[in-house]
Amino acid sequence: MLFIRNDSTDPYFNMAAEEFLVKQLQEDAFMLWRNDNTIVIGRNQNTMAEINYDYVRKNSISVVRRMSGGGAVFHDMGNINFTFVVNSGDDFSNYQKFTEPVIGFLRSLGAEAELRGRNDLVIEDKKISGNAQYMYKNRMLHHGTLLYNAEQNHLAEALRVSEDKIKSKGIQSVRSRVTNILPYLKEPLSPEDFIARFADYMVQNFPDCRFYDLSVHEAEIRKLRDEKYATWEWNFGTSPAYAYQKRLRFPFGSVELYMDIGKESVIDDVKIFGDFFSKCPIGELEAKLCGMPHKQDVLQENLQQLPLGDYIQGMTDEDMMKLLF
Repeated sequence: MLFIRNDSTDPYFNMAAEEFLVKQLQEDAFMLWRNDNTIVIGRNQNTMAEINYDYVRKNSISVVRRMSGGGAVFHDMGNINFTFVVNSGDDFSNYQKFTEPVIGFLRSLGAEAELRGRNDLVIEDKKISGNAQYMYKNRMLHHGTLLYNAEQNHLAEALRVSEDKIKSKGIQSVRSRVTNILPYLKEPLSPEDFIARFADYMVQNFPDCRFYDLSVHEAEIRKLRDEKYATWEWNFGTSPAYAYQKRLRFPFGSVELYMDIGKESVIDDVKIFGDFFSKCPIGELEAKLCGMPHKQDVLQENLQQLPLGDYIQGMTDEDMMKLLF
């Protein structure tokens, strides 16, 4: 088994690295890695229905979609991720096999972790790890999070979405009570020391485990990062359909916006209501918005070409963007 210590904290590079391990290497591998301030979305989820978009934008939080299914998770530098890649289709849905060494390591440090349900690790009934899997031909990827010393407020706010704003037609996350691992250890360790101990544990307990330098493949991984994982099309455009609604009160009146977002996050239908005044029929604005992707930079550019004040007297481009996102 190859052991990879991936020091990158770029979420787009790290997702690309996982895909590279599954699709391009032949040997079994184990990787430890971290993302800096990122929401990782499950393969079949609706991105906008999982994130607090305003909070994510204001706090410069990255959003990236992974290959595997499951729910959305928040990563920061206090969250440590592990990835197994093996040549075995028989182990799909066998979460116990891949979480056993993780549990063994945590217990060696004094944290009495256990597998609960299908794919969660818990300490005292509080979740510390979520796990997911992905199959590619005869290669299987199993990865999981470890909430070591994560910022709980960031986690809660970044994933807080008003249910009356977005009605997803995809798979939504189930929120659980969570806790950090650090308070349960016999002795406090920095995240870096925790990772180093984890690496030593794996090498000692898996005789065939040997260190492998991933940097020899950096150019290939970076190409995959740039062309797939860092793109809006992958992270937002592949979302399942959803319905979006928002109501805001402005000095010129209240405005309610209803949108149906369909395939590739394109706006299929728009309805705008309110007690505002208008010079031109609001239906003209609704028609112009249809067919555009629900993408911030594209809509912002197009709104600059429209006489918004003719449709909603007093409205600015900035006001409309607050409604659209």
